[in-house]
Amino acid sequence: MKRIFLILLLLLLSTAGCAGRGSIESYSRENIDIGFVRSIAVLPLENNSRDEYAPERVRNITMTQILGRGLFDVVDKGVVDSFLHEEAIDPGKPLDRQALRRIGQRLNIQAVMLGTIDLADEARKGAVAYPELSITLRLLEVESGLVIWQASANESGDSLWRRLFGLGSVGPFAVTLGLVDKMLATIPH
Repeated sequence: MKRIFLILLLLLLSTAGCAGRGSIESYSRENIDIGFVRSIAVLPLENNSRDEYAPERVRNITMTQILGRGLFDVVDKGVVDSFLHEEAIDPGKPLDRQALRRIGQRLNIQAVMLGTIDLADEARKGAVAYPELSITLRLLEVESGLVIWQASANESGDSLWRRLFGLGSVGPFAVTLGLVDKMLATIPH
């Protein structure tokens, strides 16, 4: 009986992490040393989701996590947004090389981080609702427009452990914080 219990427990432990775990894919340009990037601007994110607040939530958390990890200095979003408004650049839209260079010169930065919210929604399993989030972030060098780093990832607020122990799902803020943190951890230092 102990052996069966032990086998069931091991099986449960091995599968418990499967639900709620997201996936992440990242890319880092091999022929560029990212050490030249000291300061960046985090631009408004493009929103392909139904959650109108997701882009600003992801942007704010991304800025906080970049600063907290000590990756780069970050230009305040008010300064960035004012510049975009002055230049008549639509927030969340693609930039051409000239616009990137102007941003770099005016804000004294070496790179910009931009991205897309692909999914920010609430899913259900039975009576339990939980957030789902899929985002792509990329770091562009302002002079050349080359992608230095890019990551795409998704995460869910659901987990087998939480359901087994009758706990509620993780909220959108916690899902966003965890997902952005995992993504930024793939930036080479």
